Amino acid sequence: MQRSVLQYAIFLAVFALLVFAIHYYLWHRLLRAPALQERVQTWGKRVLVALGVALPVSMFVVRLLPRSAGAIVSFVVYTWMGLAALLVSTLLVSEPMRAAVHALSKLASRPLDEARRKFLSRTIAGSAGMITFGLAGSGAAEALGEVAVRKVNVALGRLPKELTGLRIVQLTDVHIGPTIGRAWLAEIVGRVNALDPHVVVITGDLVDGSVEALREHVAPLADLRAKYGVYFVTGNHEYYSGVEAWIEELGRIGVRVLRNEHVSIGEGVASFDLAGVDDWTGGSYVKGHGPDMAKAVAGRDPNRELILLAHQPRQIFEAAAHGVGLQISGHTHGGQIFPATMLVRLQQPFVAGLDRLGETQIYVSRGTGYWGPPMRVGAPAEITLLELRSGAAS
Repeated sequence: MQRSVLQYAIFLAVFALLVFAIHYYLWHRLLRAPALQERVQTWGKRVLVALGVALPVSMFVVRLLPRSAGAIVSFVVYTWMGLAALLVSTLLVSEPMRAAVHALSKLASRPLDEARRKFLSRTIAGSAGMITFGLAGSGAAEALGEVAVRKVNVALGRLPKELTGLRIVQLTDVHIGPTIGRAWLAEIVGRVNALDPHVVVITGDLVDGSVEALREHVAPLADLRAKYGVYFVTGNHEYYSGVEAWIEELGRIGVRVLRNEHVSIGEGVASFDLAGVDDWTGGSYVKGHGPDMAKAVAGRDPNRELILLAHQPRQIFEAAAHGVGLQISGHTHGGQIFPATMLVRLQQPFVAGLDRLGETQIYVSRGTGYWGPPMRVGAPAEITLLELRSGAAS
């Protein structure tokens, strides 16, 4: 418990420092460098300070507010988070151009005077603003619009021929919470059922909130229909939201939670093993939790095909060592807002799509919902339809 509190405190400190740095940079490039009117700078500074403070504070306040009020606060604050990320990214891209203009002017023995520096800064700031709002608009339409079904064919060498054509539908990173609720999830469930899946898997980060707050919003999962069942593994956000209560609640509505264990999918010899492990960070939050691959595969026949559900892609190294044929993961959101993709690669070996490590394949979904900003830029949401076939992977 003390360790989790310390980790959370460190996270908040780093987050607050990052928020300060971002808002200071935005103030400098959007208000100070363009030398806008003093009144505009004053009000702009106040707005930036208010928005900067609102980002960490809202994480606590939202949980205390009624859902309707919390949804409004979250939507406003998280929309700003997305806008700020896009603004900073766009402005950072402009820095080499700014430096080049200054360098060329010095080489030409005509250093930029105050008027030309002001013009350059205003041009860059205005262009960054237009690009940001364009990307934010398209990103919001992507995040809030209909989630696409992404079909992926996967060949597995140990899969019985009788199971060729078996359909696994994956949902992940749904993030039911302040801005995503029951109506949206009910529509997703209807679309999943229309795919007539043999198996439905939910690979973590289903919720952002307690069972008491979100029980009715998660209830549509009870309507999921799959021949061989619906399975779930924990993500890091379940550990922020009362993981034990959620495990019990999901079991109550018919979702089987796999905690470092495996089950048989299919009938007789026409079957394979489906294993699931706790989230990578689970042991840091709750005693007795955390991934245990050895336990998850203990007692199984190694000649049978093995598919693993693991929230984070970095579980792939241990999965490969234990003979996993396919790992199904989420967590990354595909970056959600470009260029975050490049930052995700610093933590995870795979970010999105079908890939492999040695003989083990991995599919990483970009996620079905979104976290934070209601935007997706360069990383569309998906309901993943994995269609299996027997045979060597290409």
